[in-house]
Amino acid sequence: MKKKVAILGSTGSIGKTLINIIKKDKKNFEIVLLSADENYKELLKQARLFKVKNLIVTNKESYKKIRKKKISEKIKIFNNFESFQKIFKKKIHYSMSSISGIEGLKPTIEMIKYTKNIAIANKEAIICGWSLIEKELKKNKTNFIPVDSEHFSIWYALKGIDKKIIEKIYLTASGGPFLKYPKKKFNKIKMKQAVSHPNWKMGKKISIDSATMMNKVFEVIEAKKIFNIPYKKLSIIIHPKSYVHAILKFKNGLTKIIVHDTNMKIPIFNSLYSSNKTINSNKLDLKVLNNLNFQDIDLMRFPIIKILSKLPEKSSLFETVLVSINDKLVKLFLANRIKFTDISKKMNIILELNDLKRFKKLKVNKIDDIMNLNNKVEFKLNSMIDN
Repeated sequence: MKKKVAILGSTGSIGKTLINIIKKDKKNFEIVLLSADENYKELLKQARLFKVKNLIVTNKESYKKIRKKKISEKIKIFNNFESFQKIFKKKIHYSMSSISGIEGLKPTIEMIKYTKNIAIANKEAIICGWSLIEKELKKNKTNFIPVDSEHFSIWYALKGIDKKIIEKIYLTASGGPFLKYPKKKFNKIKMKQAVSHPNWKMGKKISIDSATMMNKVFEVIEAKKIFNIPYKKLSIIIHPKSYVHAILKFKNGLTKIIVHDTNMKIPIFNSLYSSNKTINSNKLDLKVLNNLNFQDIDLMRFPIIKILSKLPEKSSLFETVLVSINDKLVKLFLANRIKFTDISKKMNIILELNDLKRFKKLKVNKIDDIMNLNNKVEFKLNSMIDN
């Protein structure tokens, strides 16, 4: 019997990678749901290829356009994620949640009750709403697999390991496009330079986060939440080749180093299949292994890393504040309204506002807490910038 699969955010890079994996094994999988925001044309191509009967298009204009297309009457098209209850009559085998942004939180949490296994590639959902996600996972007995290469590597390395013997976990960072860029020229960095990552092909937003190193701040927060590990046991080290994804040092004197090809195919493949399934991958790169070139982070070059010292140990609404501020500042940089260096400068200043610091003491109780706070922070930032 074919295993049923749902892909939330199927037209993005993660979704497309999963689609290509399943394409080579169509006899064993049935895709029952695909979703997209604007890219309805790509969504239709995917639906026709796999004979998918349910589509969700959240963008209103794209939804109107796809409704006008001549498509099979067997395909049902919905405009929101409330339609889950109409689509799923019982739990399916696997779901991928790869909707970008904080908008991916609600559908991720809703999807948990309808799936036996869920792979989550949405940073914001984990950072802002992990306590809610974890509660739903336990309640519905759903298995969770992290898809980010670093978190997947940690998850894989910790199988069968008592977390009490962890001494330190190191997440690697490539350093992005500005690892060796002259510091005196940082004030003149242009958007085209900032989105040109040396190792990964990504969207503009995540590319900027990688260039500032904000993505690593987010990944440390994710690791803390997913694995319930204190911040003092998590560190970031520079590894320009992005070949090593995580290093785990244990109190018994042993250290695990997780290496895989510099793409997302490996973690996504392993989130879908059990460990006895094989995949074609590159031979071990001895040239890279003989020159790993690990480095400590230069805080003068990447000052945004200092934010980690401001984070509360207990999960709170402050993580939502952090995500919201970063989203706004990146948008301003992409719109040429602020300098690249302003992202970290303004971030550190805004986070010290008493009106926002108070959220360090407030717990997340429901999804609306996060969504309302996100809107409130965005409104506050807009008023600050306009004035």
